Amino acid sequence: MRVHRQLHGRGALFDTEPAGLAPRLVGLRPHQHRAIAVEHPQELPFVVLTGARGTGKSALLREARDAYKGHTPVALIDCEAAEFAAPPAGRDAESWSPVSQALLVIAEQLAEPVTGAGRITFPRLMSGLVAVAAGGWRDADSERIRREVERILLLNESGSWIAGFAGRWAGKVAANVTAAATGTGPLLSSAIEATLESISDSFVHRRRQRAATWWRDYPNASRNARRGLMLLSGHFRAGGTSREHAERYLVRASLADLTDAYTGVLPRMQRLGRPLVLVDNAQSAPGPGLTDPVLRDRSEGIADHVVFLTALRGSGRPALRNAVRRTLPELARRTDWTPDPASPSSRALLVSLPPLTADDTLHIVDEHRVPPGLPHAVHRLTGGNPLGITLLTASAAQNGTASLGELLTSDVRLHEDRDGRPTYVELLDRLVPADRLEELTVLAAAHDHDSATALAEALLPDDFGPADVRALQTRLVQEGLPEVPGRFVGDPFVRTLLLLRLHHRSADHGRWREAHETLIAHYAPTDPAEAHARYRLHHELALGTTESAVAHLRDTFTCLDTRIWLRTLRFVASAPYFHAHDAEGHDFAARDDRRAAIALGHTDAVHRVPDSVDHAVAALHLRIRRLLHAVWQLTDPLALPDPRVCDRLRFELEQLSNLRPAGNALLWRASRDWPEDALAGRPLRVPDGNDDDSGDGEGEA
Repeated sequence: MRVHRQLHGRGALFDTEPAGLAPRLVGLRPHQHRAIAVEHPQELPFVVLTGARGTGKSALLREARDAYKGHTPVALIDCEAAEFAAPPAGRDAESWSPVSQALLVIAEQLAEPVTGAGRITFPRLMSGLVAVAAGGWRDADSERIRREVERILLLNESGSWIAGFAGRWAGKVAANVTAAATGTGPLLSSAIEATLESISDSFVHRRRQRAATWWRDYPNASRNARRGLMLLSGHFRAGGTSREHAERYLVRASLADLTDAYTGVLPRMQRLGRPLVLVDNAQSAPGPGLTDPVLRDRSEGIADHVVFLTALRGSGRPALRNAVRRTLPELARRTDWTPDPASPSSRALLVSLPPLTADDTLHIVDEHRVPPGLPHAVHRLTGGNPLGITLLTASAAQNGTASLGELLTSDVRLHEDRDGRPTYVELLDRLVPADRLEELTVLAAAHDHDSATALAEALLPDDFGPADVRALQTRLVQEGLPEVPGRFVGDPFVRTLLLLRLHHRSADHGRWREAHETLIAHYAPTDPAEAHARYRLHHELALGTTESAVAHLRDTFTCLDTRIWLRTLRFVASAPYFHAHDAEGHDFAARDDRRAAIALGHTDAVHRVPDSVDHAVAALHLRIRRLLHAVWQLTDPLALPDPRVCDRLRFELEQLSNLRPAGNALLWRASRDWPEDALAGRPLRVPDGNDDDSGDGEGEA
């Protein structure tokens, strides 16, 4: 059995033959109530999926929920959801936290009945949450108290109680609290007393009796459950580390309730799969407040059998520095996970999600009738980013076959009740921090801190200075985007989308021209060697000025190391190109791509070679001009590679190899590799046998 078609390349997590990671940990086949042997029967790894935005973490968690819902207890929360951002209306902030809210929401979902087994009850957690909530009831009316208590109370409903008991119990607590508020007794104590009495009085089962006395083991409770809950409430209201201490015990209470549900002969026979807790965006509160207590307790020998599968933006938090790290394919058969007894964070298993392969992209995109080269072009553009592939495929389905640039600028409708928006806008909403979209749109054209600072000084508000530039660089790395020398935004796909947005900021592309003109001035020659010439030429090319690039490549062909010359050609020609412009940078009415015509030599007859070029060098000048435009067209992430231009690229490099005996082998190898790479949607390789970059961010001159 394979995973859903939208989850290509993620079989190591959900496959059943052989069993993927999720079935081996949960003990059930996905979408079935059939048990399989569990991996790690004694202590489970705390699984954390890591990666940048758009890598499919959320989709995997949703798939896990759908695969096991109704078969074993399962809960899914998104830590960036509004319900965890602030207390509900009327709730006192000192009696609420993202962690307490998350525990309530998770328990509500885990309590749902599943195949062959009834509801799970949470008496320990219920008692703790009532104690926490009661700390904020000082000025509350009885109706609000009733609403809060009823929701928490339902965590302890097994489904076999007499109908209406929940309402009567909530009424009892509300009455006690109201009486306390009028001076007949301490409010918090009344609520806690009523909670404990409800558990001990309503059940004669020994398991319920254990639950009623569980809080007596709270630190300094002196073996008194009522005192334990009073201390819990006080620590929670105190905030800071005291609240973190209280939250840790609330997490422990919920896991103890789950352990109880699986204790005994009958529960073990009825419940085939382990409970599954799914936490998305775990880098945000309440994520750390759920993760850290579980890791600490497990390291201290307080065992549980809950499968945690969480998603973390980036490559990990400092608190997870000693976690075991694996890639998803490495987990296809087994985890090979063994924790370090001395390190709580080693209880975590960080799983990085690889990009989708070219074959995965082909299978997704090719479900629609598209040009033969489009799937490879989509993969080259997105780098295998699942979100990018999904939305571009949706755009192709809605807008017909078109170029990648047109697919990105065309509206895509993702919800029936909402109007469509340009595809690149939808992508950027999901791939970059919303609070820094404007700044990143400008800084995407930069190459390093200095060039980004130059752009910020020229085009961004005065309060965004060098320190903010560094902070933004750090944030991008923390969110999982790669660091690439020579590129401020290291991820090529995200950078392309940001530059497309910069191009469309105004109808006359004024912002676009200002950004590139700023960088041309920043990289103006200050010494004869022109160490930064490639950067200046790159931005001139982005504005449609090709003369300087052709002249530089022509004049350095015979004197520059061939490997460096090829890298310079590749980098300069990686300049963004959206469509043809006139001399002033305005759009031509016909959005034609003149690069192919120039690369094929169709304009040679009308092109005037500069007067300064010797007649003997004129042929080389034209050849370099054709070659530059060929590489520019074939490496454009928004254009389908033109097979005719590939053939011409091969021919031009062959001819250049005859003119440079010292670099003959390298140029000849490039004449074979580059056309092949372009047609396959791969970055062009510099044929030196040790190429360690993509050609997008060379730092050497």
